[in-house]
Amino acid sequence: MPELGDLIEIFRVLYQHWAVYVGGGFVVHFVQEGGSGFSSSSSSSGSGSGKGAFVRKVKLEDAVEGSSWEVNNSLDNKYTPRSPEEIVRKARAMVDQNLPYDVINYNCEHFANEMRYGVPECGQTLRGIASVGLSGPTSWILRKFKWN
Repeated sequence: MPELGDLIEIFRVLYQHWAVYVGGGFVVHFVQEGGSGFSSSSSSSGSGSGKGAFVRKVKLEDAVEGSSWEVNNSLDNKYTPRSPEEIVRKARAMVDQNLPYDVINYNCEHFANEMRYGVPECGQTLRGIASVGLSGPTSWILRKFKWN
C-alpha cells in the first residue's frame, strides 16, 4: 500500500497516468475533460492542448482502471519532497479545480510532481520527444516545445 504523498504511476498501453496518494485508499489526479466523462485514461492521451481538465479525488482502483501501477517517487533524488502532510493538503485543496490541460506543458505528471515537489516536471513528455529523435529541423522542435 502506498504512503501519504506518494506518486502513483499507472501503466496504460501507450502512456503513463499519474496520481497522488492522499490516504484511505484515495488518490488525487488531473484528468482531461472527455467524451464519456472524466476518465483517467483520457488525461494523458488527449488530443493535445487547450481543453479543460479537472482535479479529482477517487479511489485508487478507480484511477487504475485495471492497469498495473507502482509507487514512483523517482524525483526524490533530484528535488526535496514536501512533507507528506503538505503534499496531501495541497492535493486535496486542488480537488474540483478546472485547470488548462496541455499534453506537453501541463499534464497529469506535471500536476503530480508539482504537488510532491513544487515543480511541474514531466519526464514522460521528454522521453516521448527523444524517442522520435531530434534529427532534422531541431530548432523548429525546440521552438515548438519552448525548450530553447
